[in-house]
Amino acid sequence: MMKQYFQVKEQYPDTILMFRLGDFYEMFFDDAKLASAELELVLTGRDCGQEERAPMCARWPSALRAAPCSMWCWASSCPRAF
Repeated sequence: MMKQYFQVKEQYPDTILMFRLGDFYEMFFDDAKLASAELELVLTGRDCGQEERAPMCARWPSALRAAPCSMWCWASSCPRAF
């Protein structure tokens, strides 16, 4: 899973990547830290086979087809990949 994330992130290094993980969208690493600070989201972590846990945030069901309005408004001023 993280291999795929890193492949996509490598193509879009200056974007905030909202990565679909099962039934949810997530942000990882620096994207998660930035979104957590700017949007006051809870920053959590996930074991991903690396030395340290991957910072992550912004779980919302993919069935909603969209992030919360505050996320889209904030993200609209940032380069991003979806």
